[in-house]
Amino acid sequence: MTKRFQKQNFLFLSLLLPIFLVLFIIGMHSKELINSTIHLLLFLFLFITIVLICTYFIKNRKLQNNEKLSKKKKIVLLVLLSLEIMGGTTFLTLLYGPWDHFRNWLIPSAMTTMHHKYLATWFYSKEEIESVLEANQIIEPKEETNTEQIEPESPPPIVYENEYEEKIFKDKKEGEVYRIIPIEEKKFTGYLAVIYDATRVSVATTRFLDVRGEYTTEMASVNNALLAVNGGGFIDPNLNGAGGSPQGITIKNKKVITNYNYSISGGLIGFNEENKLILGRMTLEEAKKKNIRDAVSFGPFLIVNGKKAFIKGNGGWGFAPRTAIGQRKDGIVLLLVVDGRTLKYPGASMVDLTTILDNYGAINAANLDGGTSSTIVLPEEEARKYIKESELKSHCRKNYCYINDPIDSTGAHKTRPVASTIIVK
Repeated sequence: MTKRFQKQNFLFLSLLLPIFLVLFIIGMHSKELINSTIHLLLFLFLFITIVLICTYFIKNRKLQNNEKLSKKKKIVLLVLLSLEIMGGTTFLTLLYGPWDHFRNWLIPSAMTTMHHKYLATWFYSKEEIESVLEANQIIEPKEETNTEQIEPESPPPIVYENEYEEKIFKDKKEGEVYRIIPIEEKKFTGYLAVIYDATRVSVATTRFLDVRGEYTTEMASVNNALLAVNGGGFIDPNLNGAGGSPQGITIKNKKVITNYNYSISGGLIGFNEENKLILGRMTLEEAKKKNIRDAVSFGPFLIVNGKKAFIKGNGGWGFAPRTAIGQRKDGIVLLLVVDGRTLKYPGASMVDLTTILDNYGAINAANLDGGTSSTIVLPEEEARKYIKESELKSHCRKNYCYINDPIDSTGAHKTRPVASTIIVK
């Protein structure tokens, strides 16, 4: 065996060592990514690699004094090894270190996605995942919506109570249907749509029910909407993102669209004939008794009768793009859409949504479908006020454009078809 061949083997083994070490330690924590047989093989590879590297050093002491390796090659080798070791160490520290911030972000964010739960199950055991989710959860208010708290005829304030009231009412023009308020926080950006007349808010659904969903822009176009956001969740048994069947109870202009069982947090989110937002876990018969005219199903409920949900940690939903709906006591409807999934702006938690909607005066509020679904759509002419000319082609469809920046799970700047939307006409 030539010395050159030995040195090449040494370089190869030196690069493999940190990889085997990382996989071995991950295997100690996750049986879903690495089963016991593979874990044993990794241990053997790790042991053999260490033995071979030690043997090489013993037989080739002159390597450190530079026999044929140039100074430049040594530096390159040292940098590569240092980066690999530092990268592996940092990765392991984030995953299993004494600080739980990364785990509290990764596990809830992954477990609340449709397709990417493996980002948590690969690296953590079932017990560890359950422990983190237990420490990050939202406990919804356990009471029915009190519609007597909502008084749509309340006059606007003459003196603004705070900066949020000022943003809603300052320079309000007669006949103004809605107002868009940009939102920018440390972890996310987005838009809050203030709808002054709740009678204009309703539900739209895909024309291809139980087959496939439609983009929010398409549903907005079909319904000649002034504004639209994505609505409730959808059933996706094949995990293909088709979005053709809305979850739970869906009602459109008093017509029942779906009546499926709904098991996750939240429940019905809808408006009654008095144009008051109703939140509650109820049957279709109960919804009819409450005279619900338009509704979708999702959650969790964030504020009920002015009482905020009790949120532990980040609420167990992690950080992601979000859509939410709320109503003030004066009847004004709030539609919030925030972006995420970038290094600078990972997204909003349930705490963030609750804080924003509470700041803007919501007394009832709920989370809607989020992630890749989250979009706020305007007619192209209006959308041009918020997006660049270069974005029109990618953001627009059917003469409607989404003005936020949706990002899917692959990192592509695009949205997906959904089963239902909240529209303003």
